Amino acid sequence: MNTTPTTRSFGRAVGQDLWPFIKSELKPKGKLLTPFNIISAPVILLGLALIVLRFTKGLGATTNLNQEFPWGIWIGFDVVTGVAFAAGAYTLTFLVYVLRMEKYHSIVRATVLNGFLAYVFYSGALALDVGRPWKMINPIIGNSFGISSVLFLVAWHFLLYMIAQFIEFSPAIAEWLGLRRLRKILSTLTVGAVIFGICLSLLHQSGLGALFLLAAAKIHPLWYTEYIPVLFVVSSVFAGMSIVIIEGSISHRVFGNMIDPKHHAEHTDILVGLGRLAAVAMFVYFFLKVLVLIHGLHFDLLNTPMGHIYLIEMVGFVLFPMLLFIYGAQIRNKNVLLSAAIISALGIIFNRLNISVIAFKWDVPMHYVPSWMEIVITLAVVFGEIWAFRWAVNRMPVFVDSPAWAKQIDKELAEPQPAVQEIGLKDKQIA
Repeated sequence: MNTTPTTRSFGRAVGQDLWPFIKSELKPKGKLLTPFNIISAPVILLGLALIVLRFTKGLGATTNLNQEFPWGIWIGFDVVTGVAFAAGAYTLTFLVYVLRMEKYHSIVRATVLNGFLAYVFYSGALALDVGRPWKMINPIIGNSFGISSVLFLVAWHFLLYMIAQFIEFSPAIAEWLGLRRLRKILSTLTVGAVIFGICLSLLHQSGLGALFLLAAAKIHPLWYTEYIPVLFVVSSVFAGMSIVIIEGSISHRVFGNMIDPKHHAEHTDILVGLGRLAAVAMFVYFFLKVLVLIHGLHFDLLNTPMGHIYLIEMVGFVLFPMLLFIYGAQIRNKNVLLSAAIISALGIIFNRLNISVIAFKWDVPMHYVPSWMEIVITLAVVFGEIWAFRWAVNRMPVFVDSPAWAKQIDKELAEPQPAVQEIGLKDKQIA
């Protein structure tokens, strides 16, 4: 990935025309021939060509989906897994804006941006899997609402949560464009959008799990439980924390020249704190999974091929990274914490694919295996999100400090207004 020198101004200068500024910002920044660009650009171009093929020739021309397996990797990874990875936004905003844990404030914008882009790209990828994508808008516009369907709930939550995340990140856009009045208005909406977004995120994280409650006879007993919605919510917490650690570690190296020395010094403390939170969430998840296994009385299934996959998931991708998080936080080792986060993230992918693909109709003779075109399109979506994230970071005040005028606006909003102070003084005098 290319980086941007800190000497460049992040935002429109005073008196600079808006549209010429936007046109100049659309131009590439930094080197074009980087290892990441060389690898990702051909994948994105091939993915776009395959997407055109999918929409012109249909699902059968690009996927291995069939009547037995109408959902494949585009649902299992792009949507179900991608939304879990985007959970870092609601967990971090809860810590900063609700619990007032200010030490995480420096990474909030990057986390919210990553979460917003994840929803845009992965939810957008949902259109690839729908046989008639032009009907996706029906739950929103009221043409056959489908209010009895869980997907109606998920669709509205996705839309509203993306709007909430955009509002949370919008002060950075206003600072980039130099729109001071708009920046002041948007700052007053941030806390409300955060609280609204947290509620929505918790609901649709569980809503995605609720979709699989309808497939009780199709999912292997080791993975099916009526508590799937609860497990989806709990696992989304440490999934989000893991992605924040991974993204933060990479950004700390790639965009390190944008981060001031103070935030550089806080990096280890932030990773340690996130590692501890992830370990707690993983312990709760592991404990719940053990309870489900005990009450389900499925011990005899553990000594089967699917049971071995289940044990690998639970021991190798939940228990082991949990202990690694605890150890890494204790010795304050960033590499150990990063390793734990990577293993944990792989575990989330493994779990979501187990539920939606691997353990779904596990006993049929001809099981679904994604085609190479499905995999390429999925990689193109992931790379596209990374390109969008890098574009925004290289232009907007995501890692760099807000301009002085924006800090002044925040200071004015934080201070009590004279009228409020006068009313409070009169109340005290009357009392």
